[in-house]
Amino acid sequence: MTTQVVRPAGAGYETLIVLSLCALIVALAGAVVFVRTSTDVVSGVAANQFDARRDLSAAEQGLYADLRVAADEILFMTDAQGAAPSVADLAEQGLPPFVQDASAANRGAHAWQRLDLQDGSAYLGLSSDAGVAGSLLLRLPPSALKGEHSAEAGHLHGPSADIWLSREARARAPGNLDESGLLAAGWRQIAAQFDAGVTRQRR
Repeated sequence: MTTQVVRPAGAGYETLIVLSLCALIVALAGAVVFVRTSTDVVSGVAANQFDARRDLSAAEQGLYADLRVAADEILFMTDAQGAAPSVADLAEQGLPPFVQDASAANRGAHAWQRLDLQDGSAYLGLSSDAGVAGSLLLRLPPSALKGEHSAEAGHLHGPSADIWLSREARARAPGNLDESGLLAAGWRQIAAQFDAGVTRQRR
């Protein structure tokens, strides 16, 4: 008669295998996350600037976008006429934000005027309701009006034209419209191009 001893199944070996597989999966996942981690640059603006992405109200965002488009149109009209167009010319062309319509009334009802300067032209829009949108100033230096603008997509954006904002209830244009004069009068430039600032890890 043959006697065979059958030992009860133990979970120790199987548990060790499962734990080893779990450790391997965690290690592989960590390696993938580490490899795919990239550096993200957090851009900042100077203390005398507004960030066009975050610092503007909804009405100011719309006015800012309109002025960027208007800058191109003003350039084309200047090339055709030999002089910067008046506010009336721009309104006649139906070019926002110079048209006095319902949209303009809802975005601060700005009163626009052209300022002729020795170093270029500017378009000043004084807000009737600074709580909705501040006053805006589009500066066009001589290099822009002479067609020395950025060739990228035919746009006038960048150093050739800049847009300033003042949220003062009684904002006005200073006698000197250079950067120092505007800053002294409480105006801040709207920045759409940013210098690299703090870097952070993005996963």
